Order: sequence, then C-alpha cells, then structure tokens
Amino acid sequence: MGTKNNTTVRVFEFIIIGFDHLSHQKLLGFIILITYVLILVGCGTNVSMIAVDRHLHSPMYILICNLAIVDIIFSTSSCISMITVLLAETKGISFYSCFTGMFFYHLGDITSTLTLTWMAVDRMLAISLPLRYNSILTNRRCIMGIVATWIIAILSMSKVSEAAYNIPYCQPIVRYVFCDYAAMVRAGCGNPLPYFTIPIIMGWWLWLLGGHFTLIFLTYIVIVWTVLRISDKGSRKKMFSTCISHIIVVSVYYAPKLVSVLLTRIGVNLNLTERNAVLIVASTLPPLINPITYCLTTKELRTRLVNRFTKKCVAIK
Repeated sequence: MGTKNNTTVRVFEFIIIGFDHLSHQKLLGFIILITYVLILVGCGTNVSMIAVDRHLHSPMYILICNLAIVDIIFSTSSCISMITVLLAETKGISFYSCFTGMFFYHLGDITSTLTLTWMAVDRMLAISLPLRYNSILTNRRCIMGIVATWIIAILSMSKVSEAAYNIPYCQPIVRYVFCDYAAMVRAGCGNPLPYFTIPIIMGWWLWLLGGHFTLIFLTYIVIVWTVLRISDKGSRKKMFSTCISHIIVVSVYYAPKLVSVLLTRIGVNLNLTERNAVLIVASTLPPLINPITYCLTTKELRTRLVNRFTKKCVAIK
C-alpha cells in the first residue's frame, strides 16, 4: 500500500470480517455452498432446456432464459466470496477482485429489476391482447428489449463504479459478508453519505420514478381487470395461473429489499449481523427459487424436464 495525501492509503487488498463473530461458520459455509450448487443446477437446466428446444423459442421462455443467466451472474458475484471466507478461511480479497464482484453483483441486481418488469409486460400482453400477442411481442422485439435492459444496467453501473473506484480508502476492512457498493463505501475515509447519493437517486429512478416497481403493479391491475371481465371461471383460472410463477418470483425478489427499507423507515435500526443476514437472503434466495418456480409452475418446462429424466432412467436400465 502506498501513501496518499498523508491521510489515506491505496488499498490493494481488503479483509472481509463480516463472519468473524459467528460461531458456526463452517455450517453456514456449507449451506451457502449447497445453495449455490442448486442455483447453478436449476438455472443451468432452464437455460439448456430452452436453448436446445426450438418449441421453447418464444418471448416468455427467452425472458426466463435471460433471468436464469442473470441469476447465475448475481449469485456467483456474492456466493464465491462467502464460500471462500467461510470454507477456505481466506478472508483476503484483492481490490480489483472486490471491485469486480461489486460491479457484477449490482449489474445483476439492476438487470433482474428490469427483466422482471419486462416479464410483467409480457404477461399483461398475453392476457389482455391474446390475439395480437404474437404480432406485438415477437422474438426479435423481445431480444431487443433484453439487450436494452443490459445496456441500461451497464450504463447505470458506470457511475457507481466510477464513484467506488475513486473513494479514498483508509482501511482494508470490509465489515460485510462480500463486496458490494455499501461495503466499499464503508471502507472509505470521511463521511460516507455523499457516496450514497448516486445509488439512492438510481434506486428511486429504477424502482419508482422509472416505473419499474410501479409498472409491475400497474400491469397486474390490468391483468386483474381483464380476468375479472371473463365470465367463464375455467378460463379465468387458466389465465391467472399463467401469472403465478411471475408473482412468486417478484415477491421473493422484492421482499428482502422492502423489509429492509420498511424497517429502516419505521425507525428499526438493524445491527450489522441482521443487515448481513438480509444481504445473504437477498443474494441467494431469489436465484434459488426462480428456476424451481418456473420448472414447477410452467407446464412446458415441467413436461420437458420429466421427459428428459425419464429418458435418462430408461437409458440407464
């Protein structure tokens, strides 16, 4: 480390100490490892099934495939660091590895938000305009929308990355369980509040002003209004069932974030252990639940998964 302005140092390595106070670190490490393996298996299965089966090359499944890829990136950026600290007992991480993990963690987070919004629009069009759905949302337009979400996420992260890179660091200590923007800011010198201005503005833009959280809510108002206009209960149930998977995925994704925000707003101050617990749940639960949800609730994926295992069992016999 070299000296900088006599008050700050150039940090080349961080030490992650977020787990130091825990008494059962190995157990938690194995739980996170098993969770991460299940995430890779579940998301990898969805991606492979959709990629190789031409019958699944439609907007809904392309969006599911994209979400699975995002989940792999999102979970990998956090789980690898936690597994390394807990099981390999290697707390040190280089500055650039920490910075890279932070970038991909928040890139995955932003892309997940945009993807879930895009999927809500897809379900709204499928239910509200079933006869025009295929002409409105073609595969080409769907892919263009996905590319746009990645571009928006990368551009959004450029400012955050610049701020994180230029923070004057005083200490090589990360009090959280992996490298995210908050962890890097807290390792910096002076008042951290100015460095949170950019993510706060982005958060309001992506969640509320940009319409993503609001748009998801509005799409379901349109869906409910459309379904209630249908007199046939069988058709009504069938239409609603096509949204169950997305409702579960959105709920699991937003629940930890909303709980954290609401508790803070009502004056409940979470200690470091509680914040780390929320962080672990928010970074591992959605990628774990998403592929399971779509495999169990989507008939086409469920059927193809059963057929694949059936063929393997027959081949083994």
